[in-house]
Order: sequence, then structure tokens, then C-alpha cells
Amino acid sequence: MRQTRPAAKKATRLALDDEIAHLRDLDLQGLRARWKSMFRQQPPPHLPRHLLVAVLAYRLQADELGDLDPATARLLRQIATDAGSLGASHLTEEFGRRKTELKPGTILMREWNAQTYRVMVVDAGFAWNGKTYDSLSKVAFAITGTNWNGPRFFGLRDKISPEAKS
Repeated sequence: MRQTRPAAKKATRLALDDEIAHLRDLDLQGLRARWKSMFRQQPPPHLPRHLLVAVLAYRLQADELGDLDPATARLLRQIATDAGSLGASHLTEEFGRRKTELKPGTILMREWNAQTYRVMVVDAGFAWNGKTYDSLSKVAFAITGTNWNGPRFFGLRDKISPEAKS
């Protein structure tokens, strides 16, 4: 008999918890062997036991539940290469503005060429004029006939202050 989705998800979670608990029980030699089987290379010799456990646990979770989305991974790489904490703060603020979550039922309004346009956020994207679009940029194109950044067209992007730019 096929498991229902919640039961399958719970079973996956239990199996993952068991695997992570097993990692904690391994000695240093066992962790290094597990690393080699997961990453197909020797672990860095300087990594202490607690970091081996943390990296292996993260990899197990990412493989099972999904890794970071590309935008988040890119942000973390930028923060790691940026020398100052001010730069990291600016990057995270900008990232937060981009990730504004719109809930279904929200109505976006925009006046364009003396006409008011209303777009509703729906589960499948954005509804306007009897049609559903998968992005705000496509709605903005349908309204204006030119390429626009959809969130900017509808006023969802904050303007970055001159102080933050420098």
C-alpha cells in the first residue's frame, strides 16, 4: 500500500534524524570514511570532529530536503568574499527587499498613462484582465508593451538611498 504524503514525509524525517544521530556516534575515523563515501574525496585533515559532523549532517539534509536556492547561495558567497560587515549588512537588506512575499488575494494597483490597473496575486501567479501570468514582469509587459521589471513597475522595490549605494 502506498504511503500518504504526510506519512512519507514523516518517515523521511525520521530516517534523516536517524542518519544524523548515527553520525554523532561515529568516531573520527568513521566520520572521515563517511566523508569519503559522500564527497568522493578525503576530508580536509585539519577539520575537527564537530565540523565533520556538521558538514556531513548539512549534506544529508540538503540531499534529502533540498539545498539553498541559487540566490541565497550567491548572497552567502558575496558575504564571504566581502571584507567589511557594512557590505554584508547592505547585501542582506537588499536581498530581503527582493524576497518580498506576496500573499494570494493581494491587489496591486498601478496608474499608467492616466489609467488605473489592478492585478490580483493568486496561487498560480498574477491575474489581470481575465488572464493569469506567472510573473509581474509579464503583466507589466502586457500593460505597457515594453519590458519592465515587474516588482519595480508595481512599486514593490524600494529605492536604495544614496548613502547605501556608497
